[in-house]
Formats: sequence, structure tokens, C-alpha cells
Amino acid sequence: MSVLKGAEFLLNGWNNDIGRKAAAHQSTQGRLKRYDRPLPLPGNVMNAPDYNAAAFWRVAPPDIDPQETREWLDALDGIIRLQGRDRATYVLRKLWEHARARHVRLPPVLNTPYRNTIGLEQQPAYPGDLALESRLSAIVRWNALAMVVRANRDHSELGGHIATYASAADLFEVGFNHFFRAGQDGDLVYFQAHSAPGVYARAFLEGRLSATRLTNYRREVGGEGLSSYPHPWLMPDFWQFPTGSMGLGPLNAIYQARFMRYLADRGLKDGVSDDISTPSPLGSEPARPIVSDPMRKVWAFVGDGEMDEPESLAGLSLAARESLDNLIFVVNCNLQRLDGPVRGNGSIIQELEGLFAGAGWNVIKLLWSSDWDPLFARDTDDVLLRRLHETVDGEFQTYAATDGAINRERFFNRYPELEALVAHLTDADIDRLRRGGHDAVKIHAAYHAAVAHRGQPTVILAKTKKGYGMGPWGEGRMTTHQQKKLDVEALQAFRERFALPLSDRDLETLAFHHPGADSPEIRYLHARRRQLGGYLPIRRNDAAPVAVPSREALIRRQDATPERERSTTTVFVSLLGQLLRDPALGPRIVPIVADEARTFGMANLFRQVGIYSAVGQLYEPEDRDQLMYYREAKDGQILEEGITEAGAMASWVAAATSYSTHGIAMMPFYIYYSMFGFQRVGDLIWAAADARSRGFLVGATAGRTTLSGEGLQHQDGTSHLVAATIPNCRAYDPCFAHELVTIVQDGLQRMLVAQEDVFYYLTVNNENYIHVASPAAANDGILRGLYLFRAAAGDAPAALQLLASGPILREALTAAEALARDHGIAVNVWSVTSWSEAARNPAWVAQCLEQTEGPLIAASDYVRTVADQLRPHVPCGRPYIALGTDGFGRSDTRAALRSHFGVDASAIVQASLASLGRG
Repeated sequence: MSVLKGAEFLLNGWNNDIGRKAAAHQSTQGRLKRYDRPLPLPGNVMNAPDYNAAAFWRVAPPDIDPQETREWLDALDGIIRLQGRDRATYVLRKLWEHARARHVRLPPVLNTPYRNTIGLEQQPAYPGDLALESRLSAIVRWNALAMVVRANRDHSELGGHIATYASAADLFEVGFNHFFRAGQDGDLVYFQAHSAPGVYARAFLEGRLSATRLTNYRREVGGEGLSSYPHPWLMPDFWQFPTGSMGLGPLNAIYQARFMRYLADRGLKDGVSDDISTPSPLGSEPARPIVSDPMRKVWAFVGDGEMDEPESLAGLSLAARESLDNLIFVVNCNLQRLDGPVRGNGSIIQELEGLFAGAGWNVIKLLWSSDWDPLFARDTDDVLLRRLHETVDGEFQTYAATDGAINRERFFNRYPELEALVAHLTDADIDRLRRGGHDAVKIHAAYHAAVAHRGQPTVILAKTKKGYGMGPWGEGRMTTHQQKKLDVEALQAFRERFALPLSDRDLETLAFHHPGADSPEIRYLHARRRQLGGYLPIRRNDAAPVAVPSREALIRRQDATPERERSTTTVFVSLLGQLLRDPALGPRIVPIVADEARTFGMANLFRQVGIYSAVGQLYEPEDRDQLMYYREAKDGQILEEGITEAGAMASWVAAATSYSTHGIAMMPFYIYYSMFGFQRVGDLIWAAADARSRGFLVGATAGRTTLSGEGLQHQDGTSHLVAATIPNCRAYDPCFAHELVTIVQDGLQRMLVAQEDVFYYLTVNNENYIHVASPAAANDGILRGLYLFRAAAGDAPAALQLLASGPILREALTAAEALARDHGIAVNVWSVTSWSEAARNPAWVAQCLEQTEGPLIAASDYVRTVADQLRPHVPCGRPYIALGTDGFGRSDTRAALRSHFGVDASAIVQASLASLGRG
């Protein structure tokens, strides 16, 4: 027997044991030809090319020598029986290496058969009362449906979603009843956004949401409403994580799991729980406190269509690389996007299995309910598995939308063996064959395995039906995502499907159902949540304040070398080092960079606080003999994320919300090229705002003319415009050290001491110049966004007001000197540290400018619209001219660029003279 040929067959068998069973059966029964012939296809796929070859035979090609294959497989069985599975794994690995060395084409190993990963014999005993849990789930389903349908019956424009929660209800309920631990030392759950109605419906049974609030679903104006999707800003005591922007939830969950490890490795979260007990809202005994487990979990519930978002997959390798076994993804594979199948001509579950397995994740497939176990047990020839493998998702959707008779005809009657396999089942029995995501026992087995797994993150690929339980009105239909209204017949069918104790009047009025505080269902619900530490989702906001240094202490250090030329980036890095050395605040600082620390002059921090690595440093760095060598450490403080602005931003969000999720206030500083902030990951910044983040975003090498050589791809002219649209973002563009220090100290005070839910955006640049001392009594104006930096010389009132920010303030100062020297015009120069903050304080702008005279010339290193924010607030009738860097960026010297865009001293002089009628 050929060793190499046998090796290929053995490896194929290891990859997928369908091959050996089907092939052996075909040979011995003489059925190979019948399986090879073209088979009639149902419906409109009759003429699909290569249909038979494209599906099943890719995972189990025909066997040209079944007897030889059988010998190899018998040998492997003997090794397993006599020496154990570990020895078998070793032999297979050696055989694999041997085949690779001889250039044998190896089969893919990233897919497994289309059946449950957890076999029947591996299932643990179910710990709950299935009958009670089924009744609870049915009630939650009804209340979620009633909430959405009622809202749209009253106001059709409100919208809402039923079908997604209908598919995911059992996935949530098993988690709520047996796995999701509450409290700041419990689990963190990222809920699939379109399933929010179901989470609200459960909170109603728990007594945490009133019927009035359910009635006001998606009606939030005036209060007492419920947000469409998870939103911590709109529901600050309820939701922890905003997940409505698809793709951001999975990415944020990954970096949240990593940040939990970061806190533990740095000794900031020791795992000992405070009393997180929560009194029952319905008067039952209070919850017992639980002691946190070092393996607390982050759960992320994601849709299979959502996995097409690039952010959904962006962090998979990080999670595997750092062995984040505290992370569990549950992908709700109902096979449908908003418009149709996720992969109509393929298999999204098999595709996702390959992606996650290839990235290094533990993959658990949860495909079929307990109803299928007898069929798989009787299918000794794996014909059922063959049929499942050759069925594309577009067909599965059709089967979901049709009844048992059609399923029998189109799916089971394809092969005589399958027809015989289900001959004892009625059409109604076939109709009741469920997918695995609707079977609590199978879900529990998958969750139990995921929680117990060590060394890898886990993904559970749970197969469900979109619109499950909605019957012909929504189950598996192309239009089910938009289904928001149901007629009486549909509601009656729903009632019968889930055995709900509802009268016809209840159906007509869409009455919310609560079985009563003393009912077995509600007592069970509260008992399960007490066992798990309380209720969730719930958001807390009670981290202890952190003392911060005074402005005076910080400014003294920065004013120590007044004659030295520095950039504001250099000032910031020096200030950051100063904060890191503070005994109280220093350990709470989280510096974050996306592979640009050396560019920003931060290399000295490598030695000072180290770069976080879950495994320390396993190599001697090339620059080990340098003072500022690249130092990784398990207790390192810097998060050096590599070239991933999205990942760095997700890391920042995890740190910026630590005060709520972990009960420990941290202060992240994410430093990046300003162009790669709001423009590149603006959606993540909005999600950070939704999450009530606290921290600093620092746009280094900011503006369109300070980063002169890099050109269009790096020059930022719009970030302050976008930042101005975010309500809780405080955006500043300082020019001098005293401004920057004042702003940072104020932010620390507001976020760590006063505990305000704001975050700061600072733009700093790489242009070196001398930083003047702080003007007297300027602090208030610096923080409000506008103050008089230099008054006109002499006794005559200024005839002109120049307003500028960032490095363009220095151009305005030069222009003021030229106007006075060459034209005899007295000029006031105002520093606009923040155009958006000044615009939010119109009374302050009026107070500053109402006693002045003459036109106003406003200039920044950003598009003109940034400076135009103050136009509505200037004294009536006075000319206001905004200068900015509109258009595309380009490479040249700073002087050439500022001249080109018209924001240099010469352009300011020309605009000033024109405004006075002298140009």
C-alpha cells in the first residue's frame, strides 16, 4: 500500500469522518454510481452549475480504494484504543509533517462536519427546570412582540424589530438563567442590538421596567421611554454597551476582554468582590454577594450578517494571540441579513468556522436540537450529513419558511436512505425538527463547554431561524426583518405555538402579560438571578474618585525652561510623564498608541512604564543597549496596539469606561495622527460618546499645515469640525504649554474627581517654538475656549480683533505686529483654545467681544467652517471673516502651505486690511 496515498486518505478521514463512512457504504452496497449521477433539484436551482460537485464532495471526495482506506482507519482506531487520543494526535501530526515534506496536497482542516460539536454523550445534565424556563421564555417572547407591534399600531413610523429576538430568545434565556453573572466582578454582556425588545421584556418581568416604559418603546421625548437599541447615554442605569452600529460590538468586546487581563496583570483589579447584592424589586429576599472569579467572561452576541463588517473580524487574531479564554462570541446564525440570505449560495456557518479556527479560536457548532439526535444515531452511513453539506443557505431559508411536507419532499426525499430514515415521522414531526439555537439543552451544553475552555477564546456558531415562532407571517421569510405588524390570526397562532395564557381580548389589545409576583415563573426567575449575583443589564457609576495634581504644580514644571523651543507634542509627552510619576494618579494612566510612539517622542516611556504584554518579553530587543530600549512587560502600562486605529480606539473605550464596568476609574490617553482619528474611526468615537467614556484623545501632528511633508493622506483639516458635533466631547486646539496644561488638568478634575461623563479631544503639533508664560487670570478663558492673549499697545482702542487657534495663533501675532508697524492699526489678539467650547458659551463670547471695536478675522489650521462656529455670536453688524485650509492637503514647507491656504501672517494682514476697506 502506498504510504503517501494512504496518508492523504487518513488525513482526509481525520478532517472529516463523513468520507470514510459514506465511501465504505457506497462501495459495499454498490451505490457509488447512484451518488455520482446528477440529481433533480427543487425549485429555481434546477440548472445550478456544478451543484453536486461543489458541496458534499469538497469535504468527502469519492474513495477509489475503500479497502485500503479502511486499513488505515482501523490502524488509527487501534492506536486510540490501546494508547489513547494523545498518542493518536502525535502520530497524525508526524504523518502530516511527513506528507508535507513530500509535497502531498493536504486537505483543509478548518472545517468540521455540519453537526453539533458537543455530542450527545458529552452533554452535561441540564441544571434547570425546563418546563418553567419554557413558560418564562414564551412570556418574554410575547411581551417583546407586543411591545413592537403595539408601538407600530399606534405610530407606524416608529419601527422596531421582532424577528431577530425571536431567533435569539433561547440563546439569551439560557444565559440569563444559568451563565450571566451580574455585578462589576461578574460578566460583561454585549447584546445584539436588534434583540433589545427581548431584553426589555425580561426586565419587565423582573420588575425593573414598568409597563408604561414598554408602552413608550422608541418614544423617548419627555422621558419614560425605551431606546431603540442598547444606549448607555439614553438609559444610563440600564445599558452598559452601545452595539447599534454593527461590527463595533464584537471589536469592543475583544478589547474589553483584553483590558480585564491588563487590569489584573497590573494588580489593579485583585478579583475580590465588593458587596454587589441587589434587593429584589418585587420584595423577595436580597441577592447574596458573590466573589468574583478570575475567569469572569465577556459575552458578545453577534448576528451572522454582522460578521461581514470589517470591525467584527478585526480583532480575532489579537484575541487568540493573547489567549483570551475570558471571551465568548455567540454568533446568531439565522442565515438572514435584512434583505435576504447571508450566504445564499454557500454556508455562512462553515465559512465562519474556517475564519475563527484559522485565527486560533475554539469553535463550537450548535446546529441541531435534541430532536435530530435519533436521526443522526440511526444514520450509520452519514447520508444525512451528506445532505446537510450539499444544502446551501438559500435552501435552508426556504425550508425554514415552509412546512414539514415540503421539507420532506425537498430535503429528505432526495435520497432513498433519507426517505427511509424519516419514514416513521409525520409531516408535523418534521415541522417540529428544530435548529440547535432553539434547544435549551443544547445551548446549555455549548455554553458550559465555552465557559470551561482554557487557553483560547471561544465562538459558538448557533443555528437559528429568523422570526422563529412567527409561522407563515415571518418565520424564515425574506421580509421578516421588516415585520412590525401582525394581524389577529397571526397573534392567535403565536399564542398557540407557545401555549400562552392569553385571551382573545389580550391579543386584540396586545396586553403585556405578567404572571404575578408569587407565580412559579417569577419566583424561579428571581431565584436564578440571585444565584448569579443580581440583574443585568445594569450600569453602575460609582467608582471612587482619584486625586489629581493641581494646575500650579503641573505648570511649574512646564514653565521651568521658558527659552527652549518645543512643540506642543513635546509638551504633552513631558506632561504625560509627569502625570505617570504621580503616586495617586500615575497607576491609573493608560497610554495608548497605534505604533507611533517614537514619532511622537514617547520612546522614553518604554523604559519608564513599559509596554504591556500578557507574556512579558520573550526576546532580547535589538536596542537593548540603548537608554530608551523597547521594553515589554507583563505589568507594562503602555498599550502599544500596532497599526490598528480601530483596535486602539476599542482599547481606549475599554479603559475609558472602566469606572463603570469594573468600578475602578482609569484615565486613558490615546495618542495618534490626528488625520487617523475622527476621519478614520469616527463611528467608534461616537460609540465612545454613547458609552459615556472618560479620557483623552490626542490628535498629534494636527492640522493641515504643521505636518508639512506627509501631504494629503496625513494632513487633518476637519477633526475639530466633527468633534464639535459630539455633545460630550470637549475639543481644544491649544498653542502654548500653559493652555495645554490648564486643559489637561481641568479634564482630570472633571472626569476623575467630579466624575463627569465627558471626554477630551486635544490637538497638538510638531512645530517647535518658544512657549510664552501664562497670562494673568487666563484660566477661565482657556477653558471656555476664548481669551485675550495680547491687547493692543498704547492707549488707543484696538480697531481690529484677530482670533486664532493652535499654531496659527503665532501667525496672528506676527500679523498684529505687521499691522501696527506698517499700517498703524492697533490690534487685539485672541487665543481661541476651542472653537466649539466658545460656540457653546455664547454669553462668554459676547462678554469678551462686546466692549471691543472693529472687524473680526478668525483663522485656524482647519477648514473655514471651524472658525465660522463663532460667527452667530459676534456683536451684531460687525464684519467677521473666517480663514481656513479648505480643499485637499498637499506636501510642501509649512510657510508654503500656509501661504497656499491663506492662513499665514501675510494672508491675515490682507484680510484685515480688506475688512477695514484699506485692502
